[in-house]
Amino acid sequence: MNEVRILAATGMLGAGFSEKSFERGLSLLPHVIACDGGSTDGGPTSLGEGSGTHPSKSLKRDLRIMLRGRDRLKIPMIVGSCGTAGGDAGVERVKSIVLEIAREEGLSFKLAVIRSEQDVPYLIQRFREGRILPLANAPQIDEQVFDRSTHIVGMMGPEPIQAALESGADVVLAGRSSDTSLYSAYPLLQGISPGPVWHAAKTIECGASASVNRKRPDSMFAWIRQDHFEVEPLDLENYVTPQSIASHTLYENADPHLVTEPSGIIDSSAARYEQASERSVRVYGSTFRHSEQYTIKLEGAELVGYQHVIIGGVRDPYILRQLDSWLANMKTKMQERVQEIFGGSVGPSDYSIHHRIYGRDGTMGKLEPNPETPAEVGLVFTVTANEEAVSATIAKSFAHLAVHYPIPEWGGLITGIAYPYSPAEINRGAAYRFNLNHVVIPDDPYEMFPISYLEVTNG
Repeated sequence: MNEVRILAATGMLGAGFSEKSFERGLSLLPHVIACDGGSTDGGPTSLGEGSGTHPSKSLKRDLRIMLRGRDRLKIPMIVGSCGTAGGDAGVERVKSIVLEIAREEGLSFKLAVIRSEQDVPYLIQRFREGRILPLANAPQIDEQVFDRSTHIVGMMGPEPIQAALESGADVVLAGRSSDTSLYSAYPLLQGISPGPVWHAAKTIECGASASVNRKRPDSMFAWIRQDHFEVEPLDLENYVTPQSIASHTLYENADPHLVTEPSGIIDSSAARYEQASERSVRVYGSTFRHSEQYTIKLEGAELVGYQHVIIGGVRDPYILRQLDSWLANMKTKMQERVQEIFGGSVGPSDYSIHHRIYGRDGTMGKLEPNPETPAEVGLVFTVTANEEAVSATIAKSFAHLAVHYPIPEWGGLITGIAYPYSPAEINRGAAYRFNLNHVVIPDDPYEMFPISYLEVTNG
């Protein structure tokens, strides 16, 4: 093939898109429909507990429109990083929704499901072989990190998706995958040059996000050819420019020109961006440099405890002038109170109390360039403990202690914090953290990603 046309439904499955835009995309006769279903933007909870960012109703709405379009044109449909984190629970959730839609709509197709959740014994073996390597700023790990993790996924490249397509799959539901891999799989399979393929995939990975007049998550269309690619948003009131397309290479990436993938590096340093029409951009000169070693990025999450959150606001100028020492002394006093409540059975290493100061440096922290004394601040306290009951007890006690914590300028009882909620403490439940920023060197691109097939027959 000399040209592959791709319809990117939206930036993330469940975020929504205009049905009118999607219909326009179908009228351009794409060879494949694809959509990313995941992200780490929301933190480690989706991976840690197997939940998802978007509710099932949102997923079902988007999937129904996509499956109908796929059936009409009889083309492949690919969803990557199913269920946000791409773990088994997320893949199974999306699969169940797809099968439900197929029954309701009378749709038939060959379904491929690619799992990306990893077995602990396999990872420990690779670790002992020296085939799990740290990325930049990765934490130092030992074998216990694999046992502590609630879920670990590998980020697949395009090869497992290509294998599913070559086996005749009409619908591919993949676990955790590189955003670009799910868009590059089909055109690479058709022999299109990897430079334009990979750079186009990077450009449309977030749907219409690389456009200028984007009002909502929406669809994007790409024409990928041997020496260039062209992209256009499908909302007729939206458009792209050379600057908007070039700048998207920097999105979620430290380097403005180089993007690392399992099999190599996308290099856009020599790319030329041309305004092809009022609404579209054409890109020449993109290259892809294959790596000597194939690597798969690992993402893992582990339970750190159970959390309660307390939100409050402070306006008192006396407190604001000594806010840091007031908070520090408050926490010291709470350590004494914990000893009293638990009789020494809960020590400093069994819980933590952290705070953020919004209105001063709550977002940037130590990087805040202008930490001036404000007229009002918002305080967010986070209490984390190994047991939920301990977290609740400390949070309730801390909320009461904090609201009346004294200052030297006043000898009687004060109320220094205003709480917007009653009770002040909010139970967040289990809390997780990412614990891996590493890559594994597999024997081949497929061994970590088993594929199963199902003939879906309805009607």
